[in-house]
Amino acid sequence: MLVGLISPVGGKAADIEAGRRKSEVCVPCHGLDGNSIAPEVPSLASQPQLYLYNQLIQFREGRRKNPLMSPFAANLSDKDIQDIATYFAAQKPVSTHGGEPDPEKMAAGKRASEKHRCAFCHGPGLTGRDHIPRLTGQPYAYLLKQLRGFKDQTSADIDGSMTEVAQSLSDEEIEALAYYMAHLPPVP
Repeated sequence: MLVGLISPVGGKAADIEAGRRKSEVCVPCHGLDGNSIAPEVPSLASQPQLYLYNQLIQFREGRRKNPLMSPFAANLSDKDIQDIATYFAAQKPVSTHGGEPDPEKMAAGKRASEKHRCAFCHGPGLTGRDHIPRLTGQPYAYLLKQLRGFKDQTSADIDGSMTEVAQSLSDEEIEALAYYMAHLPPVP
């Protein structure tokens, strides 16, 4: 039996192997080992454990809704969520695209990231921490959809921070940020 990280629930150790088994249903959408190949589906590999845990709780409790995720999460126990979050957090992320990024688009995205202080919450290199997700290497279409959702308030985050920040983003900045983050190496 493999034992993983300490859980945010009760301090009990999570079981990575149990998480792998429980996450098999996730593969069609989130990809093998949590590396998405679908343009609008996030990669879960190497996301912070607490972020994954909180998102599954949000789906289970109905505070976050998705036609596929909500029914799946509705039947998860705290232990299931702990194991799944620990499994995906331990996986190695891979790039969601191929080819060399456009230097001008990368520079525009970097400027927007610095202007809006993305690293302040998402950490150096935008690799996530604690309850805040890794942005690097996520699919471009997913990042674009999320940022637009925060801006038009059709997507919500746990504390409203992203909704607040997104209000100041221009459409050009949203596109630049999504491109930049998608093309950064997904190194944890």
